[in-house]
Amino acid sequence: MRVFTPQQMRAVDAASSAGDGDVALMRTAGEKIAEMARRRTRGSRIVAFAGSGNNGGDAFAALAQLPASFERIVYADLAERPSAARRDAERSAAEAGVLMRALPQTLDEARAALKGCGLALDGLLGTGARLPLPQKYDALVTALNESTAAVLAIDLPSGTVDADVTVTLGALKIGLLLEPLRSLAGELWLADIGLSGKAIAEQAAEFSALDDGEFLQLFPRRPRDSDKRKAGAPLIIAGSEQFPGAAVLSALGAARSGAGYVTVAAPKGALPALRAHLIEQVVVELTSADDLIDVAGRCSAIGIGPGLGLDDRTGGIVRDFVKRCDLPIVADASALFHFAKHLDMLRGKRIVLTPHEGEFARLSGKGTIKPGERIDRLREFVDRTGVTTLLKGDATLIYDGAVMHVNTTGTPLLATAGTGDVLTGMIATLLSQGLAPVDAARAGAYWHGLAARKAGELRPAGVMARDVADALGGAIPSETGARGKLVRIY
Repeated sequence: MRVFTPQQMRAVDAASSAGDGDVALMRTAGEKIAEMARRRTRGSRIVAFAGSGNNGGDAFAALAQLPASFERIVYADLAERPSAARRDAERSAAEAGVLMRALPQTLDEARAALKGCGLALDGLLGTGARLPLPQKYDALVTALNESTAAVLAIDLPSGTVDADVTVTLGALKIGLLLEPLRSLAGELWLADIGLSGKAIAEQAAEFSALDDGEFLQLFPRRPRDSDKRKAGAPLIIAGSEQFPGAAVLSALGAARSGAGYVTVAAPKGALPALRAHLIEQVVVELTSADDLIDVAGRCSAIGIGPGLGLDDRTGGIVRDFVKRCDLPIVADASALFHFAKHLDMLRGKRIVLTPHEGEFARLSGKGTIKPGERIDRLREFVDRTGVTTLLKGDATLIYDGAVMHVNTTGTPLLATAGTGDVLTGMIATLLSQGLAPVDAARAGAYWHGLAARKAGELRPAGVMARDVADALGGAIPSETGARGKLVRIY
C-alpha cells in the first residue's frame, strides 16, 4: 500500500476535489465513517465534535448517514468560509434531523455533552493539524479521554485524543504508522473514498506498507516439482554454549516458515543442546570459514548471528565467511557486533541487517536514536553503507535506499526473548526461496507480527518465541481483502 506524507495528501486531496468534486468525496467519507460508527457505538446516543475545516465536515456527513433511531448531535466550530462539501454535509445533516450545538468551551460543558454517549466522533482536526492543539480544544480532549464512550477518530486522532478506532480516509498517512499517533489511533481502518488514481500515481513512492493481499503476492509457493532443497535450504549460523536456544529458535523459525532443509552450524559446546531439541534439522559444528563455505555450497541462503559468541575468533570466522559467500544473507544479533567496524565488506552483497535500536546505535556509529529520528537515522545509514536494513521496533522499518517500508503488524506480544531469533530464521527461509533482501525483510516482519497475534489468540498471556514460530502456518492470511470497503490496517 502507498503511504503518504501530509504534503502528498494535500496534493492528492486537491487534485481529487478538482476532478470529482469535494462534495462527492465527503459524502462517501461520511458513508464509511457511519458504517464504522454503527459497528462501534456502545449506545444509541452518538455525538460528534467538529472543527471548522473539512474534517469537521466529515463528522456532519457521517451523522447524516445514521438512521433517526440514533440520537445524533454535532458540537461544531463554525466555519468562516466553509467549502462546498462542508455546506452540503451541514445541510444533509440538518435535513436528516441531526442536532447542532456550539462546541463546548469548558471541561464541565464537554463532560455534559458526553454524558450517556455511546460513541463520540473526533472530527476536530485533519491531516494539516499542527501541535500543540488550539487551547480551546484542551477541555474537550480531556473529556474525551475521560469518557467511557467509544471514541472514533476521523482520519487521525486530534492531538492527544486516545481513540478506540480511527477511520483514515482515502489513503494511509505516515503519521498514523508511527508514534505517537500509532498508539493513539486504536484500531486503524482505511476507507476508500474514491481519490484520484492519477493524483495518487503522480506522488513519489516515499513510504509503503504491506496489506494481506500484497503479502500473499510476495509469499513464495512451493512448485509441484519441489524437492526438499528447492523448497528452501537455509544455513543458520548461530548459538553458543551459553546461548544454544537462539540457534534452536532460528532453526524453528526457518522450518516453520516453509524451508525444506535447514542446516544449523554452531560451536562445539552448543551441539548437545541443539541435537536434543532439533529433530528434523541437520546440526554441524562451526569450526572455520572454510568448513562453512563447504556447507553453504549445499544451501541457498544464510541466517547468521543469534546467540553466537562475541570473541575475536568467532568474529574472524564470521567476517571471513561472509566476504567469501555469494548467497543472500540475513544478519542479526552477534553478527551485527562483528560487522560494526567492517561495514564496507557488506557493500554490494545481497544482505539484510536486522538490528533493534540498541544494536543500531552501535552499528551506525552515531549513538542512541532520539524520539522522532528513526526514519532519518535509518535513511542516513543505508544511504551511507548501501546495506538493506530492518530496524526493529513498534513500527519496524525496512529500507533499501529506495522506499521506506513500515510494518503494520507489530505487537507487544513480540517483546519477549527469542522472537528476533525466529525472525532471522524466517527471513533466511524467504531469501532461500528467492525473495530479494528488502522483500524477504518486509514479508518476514509482516508475517512475524501476524504469527504473534495468532499465538496471542491461543494464549492470552505468556506467549514465548517458540509459540510465535509454531503459529506461523496458521497466521497466513486466507483472503486478500476487498478494496472499496473498510480495510483493517492494525
